[in-house]
Amino acid sequence: MSPSNLETKSSSATYSHTATRPTKAKISIESLTQLASVAPQEDLSALNAGILTTIGNTPLIKLDRVFKDSSFNLFAKLEMFNPGGSVKDRPAFNMLKNALKNGHIKPGYTIVESSSGNLGIGLAQACTVLGLHLICVVDPKTTSQNIKILNAYGAQVDIVTEPDPATGDFLPARIARVKHLLDTIPQSFWCQQYANMNNSRAHHQTMHEIATALDGKLDYLFLSTGTCGTLRGCSEYIKSHNLNTKIIAVDAKGSVIFGDKRGKRLIPGHGAARVPELFQPGLEDMCVHVSDSECIIACHHLLRSEAILAGGSSGAVIAAIHKQRLAIASGANCAAILCDRGERYLDTIYTDSWVKEHFGDLKLQPLN
Repeated sequence: MSPSNLETKSSSATYSHTATRPTKAKISIESLTQLASVAPQEDLSALNAGILTTIGNTPLIKLDRVFKDSSFNLFAKLEMFNPGGSVKDRPAFNMLKNALKNGHIKPGYTIVESSSGNLGIGLAQACTVLGLHLICVVDPKTTSQNIKILNAYGAQVDIVTEPDPATGDFLPARIARVKHLLDTIPQSFWCQQYANMNNSRAHHQTMHEIATALDGKLDYLFLSTGTCGTLRGCSEYIKSHNLNTKIIAVDAKGSVIFGDKRGKRLIPGHGAARVPELFQPGLEDMCVHVSDSECIIACHHLLRSEAILAGGSSGAVIAAIHKQRLAIASGANCAAILCDRGERYLDTIYTDSWVKEHFGDLKLQPLN
């Protein structure tokens, strides 16, 4: 799907939802319409100034403690060092930048997007700088910290409370809500992160940074999948530069991206209830599925061993490496993309009572 097709409209409908924002409990249609009334400004100098210039060029560090008895080299790309706190800063800015440059949006427009949190935060940050409004459609799995951050940026948060009746998943319900809002609000735009090529193209730079830091000597890249933007962008870079790097895609158990049976998932930020448009067979060399409980155990192990407080998808990546560790050759170079900060999961992954409520007496022992 080309960027020119991204302002999607659909027939109007009413969907059960609850919305939160700093001063209002619900979003009225009138207030949404008023968002588009701001006079547009044509100055795009903000694209090359200020906080947005700090996106990318995140640290790549060697992890010596997480698998201390292993004979391979493990490097972590710390995407939580992006100004918005996650890897999603990259595609958020790239999608908006290209939409502005191509005339699909102007300052004063309203961006409407479905997100579990991090992409929404990346958009909220960029929208604040670029003079755009944001409505972020989320669901109950979005962490309270993410909602508070979105509110702090001035974004409107629209919470879909009922899953899609046909699938039992929230993603289709969120997308339906986005389409309804697009029909309602003039001068509104949907980035369509699951289909927008400027999502995946942002990660050509991510892979460039990793390859440059390691002189192109990377045997395995472990990354989590959701929209498949990171997967596709890194895969395209690897193939176009003839790198001898195998991609290990890490997916959630219960996600359908790689043909697994649909199932219940609690940890947001990775996996999907439908196959993203950005996905293509063969982008990955191998897929490893990781359960929610394995994510949590690995998050705690990463924190205790390396003092890295990371989010759930990072735990999934560490868990996947643990599963594959015996198959990795001695001396091989492996890189893991750690997507976001763990502060956003303090009430869930890092709270014993929440873990016990959902997973029982889960043993948070170190990974052997």
